[in-house]
Amino acid sequence: MADMLGNTVQDVVQGVLKEILKKSTRSGTTRRRKRQTRSATTGRFVRKTTKRVKAPARKQVSRRRTAAKRSRQRSR
Repeated sequence: MADMLGNTVQDVVQGVLKEILKKSTRSGTTRRRKRQTRSATTGRFVRKTTKRVKAPARKQVSRRRTAAKRSRQRSR
């Protein structure tokens, strides 16, 4: 009796493990979808306009004065 019960439990556990480890039907990775905006007047989906990306600001380079320029400014 104990053998029968043990075999039944073992079969159930193996079936559950097979079900868990089975590959899903969809192949490949899923793709995230962005939300669509709706028009306020018609309620239909509207294509989003892409904003042009500005180039990043250039690093400001400070201009160092030479000793001659500093002395010239002091003399003025």
